[in-house]
Amino acid sequence: MVYERPWKTYAEQLEILESRGLKVTDKPAALSYLERIGFYRLSAYWHPFRVFEIQQDPETKKLESVRTDKFVENTQFPDAVELYLFDKKLRLLVMDALERIEVAIRVDVAYLLGQRDAFAYKDLSQFHPTFATRIDRFTKNTAHQQWLQKYAGLLQRSKEDFVKHYRQNHGTDLPIWVALEIWDFGALSQLFSMMKVPDQQVIAKKYGITDFKVFSSWLRSLNYLRNLVAHHSRLWNRNIIDQPKLPAKEQIPWCDGFIGKADLVARPFLLLAIANHLLKVICPETEWNQRVKTHLDEFPQIYSDKQVGITDMGTIEGWESWW
Repeated sequence: MVYERPWKTYAEQLEILESRGLKVTDKPAALSYLERIGFYRLSAYWHPFRVFEIQQDPETKKLESVRTDKFVENTQFPDAVELYLFDKKLRLLVMDALERIEVAIRVDVAYLLGQRDAFAYKDLSQFHPTFATRIDRFTKNTAHQQWLQKYAGLLQRSKEDFVKHYRQNHGTDLPIWVALEIWDFGALSQLFSMMKVPDQQVIAKKYGITDFKVFSSWLRSLNYLRNLVAHHSRLWNRNIIDQPKLPAKEQIPWCDGFIGKADLVARPFLLLAIANHLLKVICPETEWNQRVKTHLDEFPQIYSDKQVGITDMGTIEGWESWW
């Protein structure tokens, strides 16, 4: 396929938006935002205000909802900008939580495995024989071999002074309590999923989770969340691809409001709630939950006839009582 859409100046981009019904009351400010943020990034935030029409597929004859280029009545340029700014602050709050969670669980893993072997992460016998030896049908490597390759890449790219120091003074291999400092969240999540069940249970129990599979899925989903926020992707009303498992009913009271509700599990608020749960164990005096609640309470004013809010994030009724 040949891409035929021509390059447009910022002024031309603004004209296109106005022709589609987007109200622009301050053109210099709108142009400034287009120059600093970009048309395409902002388009993710005016997407909810696009008009959808029911049309019939000419081939299947089925009715389907189709997005048009038109905007809902009274949609203004600031609607998108304010949502972008709200989302930006939300991502910063989430990244703060994820950093503390990642560091704490790295230590949990290294402390548990390191007491047996300083280089336990390299020893296949320290891991679950089924999960760690599972063969990838594309690379033909085991899960553990692939993890070691990932670790080797992280080690090679690291510019940290401590890496150079340890390798010069103590040999090529880093003990697990040092090696953990160059793991990313993905490496942490993958290594945890290969650990023996009793080891996974020990760490999961620390965070009030009786089902190690649930906890492992939480780490995997938080890694997905971390990748979203690290790449400045829209978070506020996103559909979550890598969704977490939930514990059985009544095991963790706040989780019960999400059980059996696929629409809520597919929204980001559940991942924020998981981060909140873990942080309360890691930092019992944390005020992160209050900062997030304050931010959600300050959801921006929307001028459009199409109203949006924090329920689009997947909040549940009464969440403030346990948050």
